[in-house]
Amino acid sequence: MPRIPKSPEEIFDKFSEDVQSVFGAELLSILLFGSGAKGEYVAGKSDINFLIVLSKDGANRLEKAIPVVEKWGKVGVATPLILTREYIDSALDTFPIEFLDIKEFHQLVFGENPVEQITIDKGDLRRQIERELRGKLVYLRTGLLSSGNDKTRLLQMLSASVSAFVPIFEGLLHLEGEPLTKNRSDVFRRTAAEFKLNESVFGQLIHVKSGAWHGSIVQLRELTSSYIQEVGVLVERVDQMGK
Repeated sequence: MPRIPKSPEEIFDKFSEDVQSVFGAELLSILLFGSGAKGEYVAGKSDINFLIVLSKDGANRLEKAIPVVEKWGKVGVATPLILTREYIDSALDTFPIEFLDIKEFHQLVFGENPVEQITIDKGDLRRQIERELRGKLVYLRTGLLSSGNDKTRLLQMLSASVSAFVPIFEGLLHLEGEPLTKNRSDVFRRTAAEFKLNESVFGQLIHVKSGAWHGSIVQLRELTSSYIQEVGVLVERVDQMGK
């Protein structure tokens, strides 16, 4: 049984061998994406995320890979994202945020590169960003009401929201023609600056995510309320971009 790797690269060869042994010629590609591809992997805490591209026949026989998924899940490899080339080509208009993130930040582990040449339509991207922002705004409001007297739960909600907002903010920067960066703090800072939001609020959220924020429950509720207000402003601005 392999140990938890210090870096994702340590397991590329063995993981690829295991997947190839299952799918053979039906395996087209393996990509690393997520925190590992952005240099934010922390051994024992971060998942290792792989995108596996299979032929249609391979995608119809996923049960063959269950033992491999179970084996690697014990050392921090998340259940792989399984796609076909046909799915990627047909889903770019539905999931432009996700495919933009993978296109910009990935490592090719095996086979052909399925995302190198894809094109993200900016109209599709703006619409998904608005939809995601509106959903996250409702999530934050609900979270404040349900967790507002529990500091631990509120901190957990805010921390989780930072990860959820990163690809959305990357999409916004892409819409504005800005180059993307792997650094989460930089993504938050630049988004706040580009859209004239309260940079102090977004800076504090990064501290929450890193565990470096310290304050009372009252201050945490105030931060959450300010966060909600800023996201509301951002929703209005993204909505106007589509008018």
